[in-house]
Amino acid sequence: MNPTDEVDDLLTRAGARWRADQPSAPEPDLDHLLGGRRRPRRWVPALAAASVAAIAAAALTVLPDGGQDPAAVPPATNDTQQAFAQGNQQTPMAGAGQPDPVNDRLLVGAGDKVQASGEVIAVPGQEPVFCPSHPTDLIGYPPGQEPAPSCPATIAVKLKGVDLDRLGDAKTIKNVRRGTATLIGIWGNRSIDVQEQKAYVAPPATQIPPLPCKAPQGGWVSKPNNLNAPAVLAFLDAHSSQISEPLIQYPAGHGRSKPVVVQVGVAHGDPAAFRTSLDKVFDGNLCVSRALLSRGDVNRIYQTLTNLTAKQELGIQTTSASSPGGGRAEVEVLVYTEAVKTALTPVGLNLLTVKPAVQPIA
Repeated sequence: MNPTDEVDDLLTRAGARWRADQPSAPEPDLDHLLGGRRRPRRWVPALAAASVAAIAAAALTVLPDGGQDPAAVPPATNDTQQAFAQGNQQTPMAGAGQPDPVNDRLLVGAGDKVQASGEVIAVPGQEPVFCPSHPTDLIGYPPGQEPAPSCPATIAVKLKGVDLDRLGDAKTIKNVRRGTATLIGIWGNRSIDVQEQKAYVAPPATQIPPLPCKAPQGGWVSKPNNLNAPAVLAFLDAHSSQISEPLIQYPAGHGRSKPVVVQVGVAHGDPAAFRTSLDKVFDGNLCVSRALLSRGDVNRIYQTLTNLTAKQELGIQTTSASSPGGGRAEVEVLVYTEAVKTALTPVGLNLLTVKPAVQPIA
């Protein structure tokens, strides 16, 4: 038996032991894993899912010379992976020098017509401001003891011509007026000259992309999976530099009798080879697809962007995980200007989805 066969045999036996010892996993909760609502306003990178037995860890992460799993290591020529591995924030990453039509349509300059939808705060004796959604302490206050509404100066946008009497959900707390509105006007120096005022429009919920894999012959079968088994979690964690966060899909809709499919995106390496390895420990409906970003990529992007959030003049607020299925990483900004674009360029603009609170309109 050659070394590769020994590793494969270890994987197979380890997976079989775990499956025998573990009860069937309950149907995954999509709302819990992904959230149909907006993501928390602070990006928490993927963490190791569980501790594992030494035999499993060794089989998954250490391979003898000449027996390296081709799915475990990204190709040396992968531009995105190489750029991230350099760890140099000044080195442009993949797509940095290419046209970026997805985000360029959001660029705003002085004199442009813009729209902003969200909270308006008016402090007596000061100009009212538009305040985009931002992280706040979720502390419950007794009625009448709430603090006065406030907005961090780093993201507040001065408003000229806003009608405080037309705000939605309006209330006054400790002499400070707050409410919601959709405002249309001309962008100035961190200000909007309001020309039109409408009711607040809530942002759309995150959409789950359709399952990219065709159903097997006979269709997807309703059966449990062992996604939460330690051997599977260890395997996925060991390949975090290669794959995106698993996505739970319901191709026939929600319901206990409906099939559940686990989708794993492969950003680096051969998807077919990766699936062959994963099949040794995973039981259940599985879809292996292509992804743009791996969990490791997302974590490195986060580390780079964290330094940019400290530059308050840029108005870069928070970063989020990549879109479901391993798509672009999301970056929330106050307004997407040429200065912000320049700051984000070293990350790789084609790896990012910019989500500005103030957007241009025709």
